[in-house]
Amino acid sequence: MPGSPGDAGPVGAVGVGTGLLGRCRFPAPGTALTCAVSGGADSLALLVLAVEAGCTVTAVHVDHGLRPGSGAEAAIVARAAQRLGAAFRSVSVTVGAGPNVEARAREARRSVLPAGAATGHTMDDQAETVLLNLLRGAGLDGLAGMRPGPTHPILGLRRRETGAVCERFGLEPVADPSNADPAFVRNRIRHELLPLCCAVAGRDVTPVLARQAGLLADEADLLDALASAVDAADAGALTRAAPPLARRAARRWLRGDAAHPPDLAAVERVLAVAGGQLAATDVAPGVRVRRSRGELWSAPVGPAAGPGGDSGRPVVSAADDRAG
Repeated sequence: MPGSPGDAGPVGAVGVGTGLLGRCRFPAPGTALTCAVSGGADSLALLVLAVEAGCTVTAVHVDHGLRPGSGAEAAIVARAAQRLGAAFRSVSVTVGAGPNVEARAREARRSVLPAGAATGHTMDDQAETVLLNLLRGAGLDGLAGMRPGPTHPILGLRRRETGAVCERFGLEPVADPSNADPAFVRNRIRHELLPLCCAVAGRDVTPVLARQAGLLADEADLLDALASAVDAADAGALTRAAPPLARRAARRWLRGDAAHPPDLAAVERVLAVAGGQLAATDVAPGVRVRRSRGELWSAPVGPAAGPGGDSGRPVVSAADDRAG
């Protein structure tokens, strides 16, 4: 089987084999899998490995239009997909104005990718995420980082390994200049904080942080399972529950279908309402939580209440939530 870097033969010629695939979490062979492929080394390696894992792969390139020439990067991904026998499509998005361009670009990208799309985050990204969330004051879930699985199938690989996959297959990744911009906190973590942590510890701390994230993820799952037994509609049940479980139960119904959970201050105020320390509290613009006859109610206030007034609705109970 041909094996030169420039060979356009089957992906098996790459020779990455089970040595890397054994540390990946791709779905079963034959499963349809959309891969978000920017053209960088990590996402190109994701594409190579997904095909080698036997998935039916569609590579999707999202052009955010944030820098000159970004549209041409789609052609690089298209050529790689063609060589690998994967389907390809390109989507352009508009990143809205405002602060935190990284977050806005991420939301725009997610809006056009199908649910369950795989990304090329590596163990190095995981370590950076853990430190970033620590600096932001995240709780257990944030410190658990990203969860390995079909949406993050190469979290077990290092960045140097994804680069080696591209080199072996003769792929030339796109170099994103924003990855070196110190204006982004993640870049300072990558280029300054992580190297400093390694120097202080006298070893590579990336696998240590990734392992810690995995342990915390298991503990977060256990707390979620225990908190699901707490009836969030029952103020007394919230008050009697252990604080970690009460916080998780309250946070779950506050979050609802929102992309991000409420902050700790809002959760603590709701628990204060449950315990009778507060009569009511606003938890979001136009939304108020109050206690009535031992139950917590969430109700719109002000113009959001509409012509019917502040009728409110009870907090969804744990049993109802599980049945939905």
